[in-house]
Amino acid sequence: MALVDCPECGNQVSDRAWMCPHCGLPISGRAFGYEYRSPLTLFGLPLVHIVMGMGINPMTGRPRIAKGIIAIGNVAVGVLAIGGVAFGVVSIGGLALGLATLGGCSVGLLLAVGGLAIGTVAVGACAIGYYALGGAALGVHRLGSNAQDSEAVEFFRRYLGDWVDQIRKSGNR
Repeated sequence: MALVDCPECGNQVSDRAWMCPHCGLPISGRAFGYEYRSPLTLFGLPLVHIVMGMGINPMTGRPRIAKGIIAIGNVAVGVLAIGGVAFGVVSIGGLALGLATLGGCSVGLLLAVGGLAIGTVAVGACAIGYYALGGAALGVHRLGSNAQDSEAVEFFRRYLGDWVDQIRKSGNR
């Protein structure tokens, strides 16, 4: 084991280290990953935080999570969160949780859009919500292949216009 100078901060680091313990720079390309934190902060969070690559921080052994106003990463937490697993006011991801969500499995307090959508207004292949639109719509007011509630038709017509009539026709086949 030899000590080498970190090209970023100049401190001495083991040549076997995955990253510099002082500044976090990957050493000799062994640690695949990218991280960016904007210097601008709001409420103590970086405006933009991007974490891509390795899911585990080799220094701490903990998962690497993007946390910021705008967070992008495998796991993202923020006002706008984009990632494999996303938690935020507006979330986009494989598993999206928040106020308004878009994802494969989407759980939104107000709006959820996705393959499986659960929310007050849910739109998806399987939609579960107060107002639900989807192939299988479950909820109080449903519009889908399994049910066509008149209140759901009027609700979705406000936002989707003539598409609602096309959806209704396809559900009656």
